[in-house]
Amino acid sequence: MSASQLVWLRNELRLDDNPAIAQAQQGGDIQVLFIATPKQWQQHDESDAKLGLKAASLNDICQNLAKKGITFSLITVDYFADVPSALLTFCEENKIASVWFQQETALDERRRDEQVTQKLLENHIECHALESDLMVPVPVLTQQQEPYKVFTPYYRRWQTMLEDRARPPFDEPAKQGKAIKVEDIKPDWAGEYRNDLWLDEESDILQKLQLFCQKKLKDYPDKRDYPAMPATSTLSPYLTLGRIGPRRLLHTIQYYCAEQNLHWQDNDWLRELAWRDFYRQLLTHFSELNKEKPFKPETDKLTWNDNKSDFEAWCEGKTGFPIVDAAMRQLNQTGWMHNRLRMVAASFLTKLLFIDWRKGEKYFMQTLIDGEFAANNGGWQWSASTGCDAAPYFRVFNPQRQSEKFDPDGEFIRHFVPELSPLSAKQIHAPTTAQCKELGYPEPVIDYKKARQQAINAFDELKQ
Repeated sequence: MSASQLVWLRNELRLDDNPAIAQAQQGGDIQVLFIATPKQWQQHDESDAKLGLKAASLNDICQNLAKKGITFSLITVDYFADVPSALLTFCEENKIASVWFQQETALDERRRDEQVTQKLLENHIECHALESDLMVPVPVLTQQQEPYKVFTPYYRRWQTMLEDRARPPFDEPAKQGKAIKVEDIKPDWAGEYRNDLWLDEESDILQKLQLFCQKKLKDYPDKRDYPAMPATSTLSPYLTLGRIGPRRLLHTIQYYCAEQNLHWQDNDWLRELAWRDFYRQLLTHFSELNKEKPFKPETDKLTWNDNKSDFEAWCEGKTGFPIVDAAMRQLNQTGWMHNRLRMVAASFLTKLLFIDWRKGEKYFMQTLIDGEFAANNGGWQWSASTGCDAAPYFRVFNPQRQSEKFDPDGEFIRHFVPELSPLSAKQIHAPTTAQCKELGYPEPVIDYKKARQQAINAFDELKQ
């Protein structure tokens, strides 16, 4: 008899700690389906690198399910609008009685799911829309039952809810029969990515999580801001694709904190994970964020510069500000950028070049292997002082100070801006005109003090 339970994977590409798989299997044999929507992804500015890693992840899932005798199917349509009909056809052809999936927070995804649910229910197919893939998947609200607009009180409430809701991770799916022989999945929408840097096998990713918690959690608060140190988890591409489940994350953090006599509740890395939840929940409460609008509507009146050559210089890492250029070249070469440098690069574009944050947001999404709409939008609006709980408008990162503080020896700069290698640790943060000429490095595209003052004046005028 053919399987009657279908698990529809979207943004939780894993077998470990997957609630839809675990719960569907309790009702009988399952099949697993992924629906690719390449033209929709293009509209959402998903990068080639991210799509490459997504395809490799799906192949890993397919191979692992095959060993357990579970069928995996990949179908491709153009847009989210095409999904309801495609899914219904699949269900009818495969005698599916019920469909299991986890909810998502972004507006287009929510609309797609409403249409899918409606279509399936009209055709007498059950729908199980499970909680979204967040650490705390239920709304985190104030005592007045309103969404938080400031992170710190949100985080305090989030922590207590996390403790109340702590659950063991879901088990991998059980074997369903003899192993199935399957071909490798190589869809034509898959882009190129640095497979020498990024893992595609779930077992390796889970091991990477363990090693990070075991070896780096203790020093994370002191070392996380230094881009030359391998102190961060670099797990963000896998969190973005849902390769690690939220219960697995919490369980692993708690285990290694207990082992090292650390308090898991005030763990700095856990706080970073809370920011991800915060930004994703904002999308459900404030729909304008899904539509390229600033959280603070008055900031839409700002007149941004439309300087194409400045924007290109920023994209290419040729601004004449070494730490900014190193950051942008890291992004272009690896598909990833250190978190401290994301703030530095974003502040530089929005406050010093005074270029619209939406341009930077789009460029990041189109280049990052870990590009996630909510976190990317939240980070950019924070930097541009247009967002929820944003940096105060008069706070402008000084690239040279950031560089001297967080890359004191210039080690990170030397790696990504090798033409500056001959300079001393003191000179490398702000080369002179003569040094720039001699080393073939661009001179600064702006005067920092002047640009900073102009940005502050623009925001001041807005207030008046």
